[in-house]
Amino acid sequence: MDMLHEKYRERYRILGLRIAYYRKCKGYTQEQLAERVSKSWSFISQVEANNGATIKGISLDTLFCISDALEVPVSRFLEEI
Repeated sequence: MDMLHEKYRERYRILGLRIAYYRKCKGYTQEQLAERVSKSWSFISQVEANNGATIKGISLDTLFCISDALEVPVSRFLEEI
């Protein structure tokens, strides 16, 4: 595993949990969010889980797309992480 990812493991986990929380608040399934951000269902699933041996990072472009799709400011995903 990449050392940089390992250093930020907990932050990636929290980010994934926040994405899942706001997705559920919006009433979207992982499949619906994936479609709205032009990603696969498995990508969204991996990002939201981020608690196993593999950490799935995302680009800022993807985070901005998720933010727009869920109508949540980007800052909400990154607060205190």
